Amino acid sequence: MPQVKANGITIACQDHGSGPALLLCHGWPELGHSWRHQVPALVAAGYRVIVPDMRGYGGTDAPDEVADYTILHLVGDQVALLDALGIDHCTIIGHDWGAPVAWHAALLRPDRFRAVAGLAVPWSPRGSHGSLISMARAQGMDRFYMVYFQEPGVAEADLAADPYETHRRLLVGASGAGAAAGRGWPALVPEGGLVQGCAPVAALPDWLPEADVRFYADTFARTGYRGGLNWYRNLDRNWALTAPWHGAPIRVPACFIAGRLDGVLRMPGMDKALRAMEGLTCTDYRGTTLVEGAGHWVQQEAPDAVNAALVAFLRGL
Repeated sequence: MPQVKANGITIACQDHGSGPALLLCHGWPELGHSWRHQVPALVAAGYRVIVPDMRGYGGTDAPDEVADYTILHLVGDQVALLDALGIDHCTIIGHDWGAPVAWHAALLRPDRFRAVAGLAVPWSPRGSHGSLISMARAQGMDRFYMVYFQEPGVAEADLAADPYETHRRLLVGASGAGAAAGRGWPALVPEGGLVQGCAPVAALPDWLPEADVRFYADTFARTGYRGGLNWYRNLDRNWALTAPWHGAPIRVPACFIAGRLDGVLRMPGMDKALRAMEGLTCTDYRGTTLVEGAGHWVQQEAPDAVNAALVAFLRGL
């Protein structure tokens, strides 16, 4: 994969097509590979599609310090990537952890990110009472998965013990089929760890071929999981750093896409965040698409529906 020097690190990124630029940001625990079904469709629709492995993932550098993974670093990577590629502005699209990156990019730099689409994770503005971590701890949720991720080395060992089994269980567990079967991965991590808390998978679903599981597993076996976990370890720091934008709305055109069975939508406060995007926290909101039968990995589980929703949003800009 081609590599670009940007924001003090080397970023591996795909760059396909020509036309108005789109920047696609993946989430945890994935890679730019998670957009494999969107790239050809968006290129065919007339767009230049840039897909990085995000900071700490895949072919992109993984700095040693936890503090090098704040939301300002992550948004800064995207700004610097546009600079390195000679792109003045783009639409940014993010899934899972890539969605908060995309939302913050639109909030912080509307001059560079002229529109935003979030997948799976609605825009949740900075709260008044601390980060998700501080609120979970205040409620005694010491086994909440984001709290479980905080101690360096613990989750790394859990996930890296068998990367193939990790990705097999996490991807299927959080899918629509996993949710429908009641076997999604646990928000409260049992003593045995997150992977053990996910149900074993007898057979892979049609949307997740063996080759894709192997691609994720082989990559993470090489890189480890520390980089992506460090994003979670900055949630308190992010809350402090974003104080200047407290209460500020996203003003660029925005939309949200998710699987109707996505467990994120059932997390406390997500229903309120979703409703608030309609003109309150996003002043130019273009609508919500909930894909029937799909879970958390919506762009992989239901690529045709996601591609159609994205192209419709982009055509309306």
